[in-house]
Amino acid sequence: MLYGKEHVRRYQETDGAEGHDWNNTTVLLLTTKGRKSGRPYTTPLIYQRHGDDHVVVASKGGDPDHPEWYKNLKANPDVEVQVKGDKFKARARTSSPEEKPELWGLMTRTWPDYDEYQRKTDRDIPVVVLERVT
Repeated sequence: MLYGKEHVRRYQETDGAEGHDWNNTTVLLLTTKGRKSGRPYTTPLIYQRHGDDHVVVASKGGDPDHPEWYKNLKANPDVEVQVKGDKFKARARTSSPEEKPELWGLMTRTWPDYDEYQRKTDRDIPVVVLERVT
């Protein structure tokens, strides 16, 4: 099973031929700029399409604290995304309270564990929308 740095490396080397399809769902690579270091960090994340946008969840497995990649994009929402061989710049934003129920449903259909992660924490797990920048 691919995960973490090895997942990123194999995904990048194969344009997603290895790593895009993972555990019966789909994975993209999200690159954020470190809010303290300014260095790029790339994270493999489960995603789904919603219209022209890509949607990811800042779950961290139900941890009480947000994942580092989410903290980074809150500080700088200009990110890079790779879906298979398609690499593009995007603007990240947290879904609004009005759109979150629909997007949460979309994501839990592809990864039902998100509901369990939410039950494990008092933190409101954010759903993030990645909008391609043209």
